[in-house]
Amino acid sequence: MTAETPAADFQEEADDFSGISDHGKAILLASILIVALCGIVYELIIGAVSSYLLGNSIYQFSITIGFFMFAMGIGSYLSQFIRNNLIEKFVIIEIILAIVGGICSITLFLTFPFSPYMYRTVMMAFIITIGTLVGLEIPILTRIMAQAEGTRKSIAKVLSFDYIGALIGSVAFPLMLLPSLGLVRASFAIGLINIFVALLTIIFMRNYLRFPKIMMATVLFIAVSLTGLILLGSRISAAAQQHLYFDQVIWKKDSPYQSLTMTQSYGNNDLRLFIDGHLQFSESDEHRYHEMLVHTALAPSGPRENVLVLGGGDGLAVREISKYTDVMRIDLVDLDPEMTKLGSEFPPLVKLNRDALADSRLTVYNMDAFNFIKDADLKYDRVIIDMPDPHNEAISKLYSVEFYAMIARKMTDEGIVISQSSSPYFARNAFWCVGNTLAEIFPETRASQVTTPSFGVWGFQTASKRAGRLDADYNFDGVKTRFWTPEVAKAANVFGKDISKPVPGSKGDPVNTIFDPIIYHLYLKDVTTSAIKRSPES
Repeated sequence: MTAETPAADFQEEADDFSGISDHGKAILLASILIVALCGIVYELIIGAVSSYLLGNSIYQFSITIGFFMFAMGIGSYLSQFIRNNLIEKFVIIEIILAIVGGICSITLFLTFPFSPYMYRTVMMAFIITIGTLVGLEIPILTRIMAQAEGTRKSIAKVLSFDYIGALIGSVAFPLMLLPSLGLVRASFAIGLINIFVALLTIIFMRNYLRFPKIMMATVLFIAVSLTGLILLGSRISAAAQQHLYFDQVIWKKDSPYQSLTMTQSYGNNDLRLFIDGHLQFSESDEHRYHEMLVHTALAPSGPRENVLVLGGGDGLAVREISKYTDVMRIDLVDLDPEMTKLGSEFPPLVKLNRDALADSRLTVYNMDAFNFIKDADLKYDRVIIDMPDPHNEAISKLYSVEFYAMIARKMTDEGIVISQSSSPYFARNAFWCVGNTLAEIFPETRASQVTTPSFGVWGFQTASKRAGRLDADYNFDGVKTRFWTPEVAKAANVFGKDISKPVPGSKGDPVNTIFDPIIYHLYLKDVTTSAIKRSPES
């Protein structure tokens, strides 16, 4: 017999698939494509949930993909021990995968509030289980196809359809599944796709099954259950959010960039914004943060006609800027259009920001701040940077020497820039790294702090293009505030011993660059150390 003779290739198989029709072969190839699609989407869902809840997306996706591939290797190895009833075993694997994969997202969300350690254990269990099941499927399908039409053709087709399916899944997840379904319903939907593959296999390959009626009933029951979960997805997500946030969730949106959630407490109507599960502001004390952020930079005398805000799509910083009548132009740059839409259209937030995003002086740009500042054709008198903490390497570029150098080139000679810089208490080294990095570009820098009940001690770094500029008299007449005064601003420059600037190491004060994102590592180390100090065990 030649190498293309199926019987010669897989004599050890107890099953004989040489008689599978062309229609059956097409079903198997389609199954390979869908199996690959589902596998990659499960990876992305677990990685996205972990990024939302734990932060540090590069780390979370690296761990997820690495262990998923490892588990696939385990599954591929174990497949050699499956010799009989391959199609039946494939259907069983699809059923288990549909159940485990379908519930992975909601289970992770429900687990997180109990303990981060419990979350990581459950996350790893899902990664290993789903990866092993996916790893089992491809070798089994390859062996079936090899008997049906020969090893050379089957391997070529299996690998081709496997890669195509992975491409479709990786593109469909951010462009279609996540925006339209969200993470919870997306996992239910992918589970339903796995069940659909099992259903087609039972229908067209029933002659190779020992208990087709029982398997059909099982598959139909699971399909109906998953369909019901998809239809009830909004209610299930709402229940999970209540479990996650404790307060009442009043608005939720998953954009291509982040997960946005607005909550309101039952007792005092405290409005809160969460991005990727992390608190951004609380209505009860946000004025302390935003007044310190804005007025510290705008109150000093001098030109302030043109103001740039990087981040701050909620409109709360713009609310404070709009109090200055001599400001002629405000440019707001926020990557996510859903964030600025929330700030301009969601009634509770519009009330809180006093409809600031409708200010006639304001222009909104939904684009990456790095690209905006690189191409900006206007020079600004004041720059407000209200970006997320540098909890991953992608965001750390917005705290780099290169970024600050670009900002300096787009500032007037009397320009002042201020950046939120995380907490000098919980992220002490990262906070002072921002100041060190600004000092590489600007001749004058100054650190300040404010205490907010929601966040604790929070810090800012201010810099100017001309030395002595930060000591200018305040032009603050007629501007109404709830917290900030010139006296408060001066007192905010004083730091206690436990949050003051650390003594430089052997290499001097750390400076963050795009090529060496040291602030990201400092931030992770600071936050981890703070968490250990606050844990009950310690």
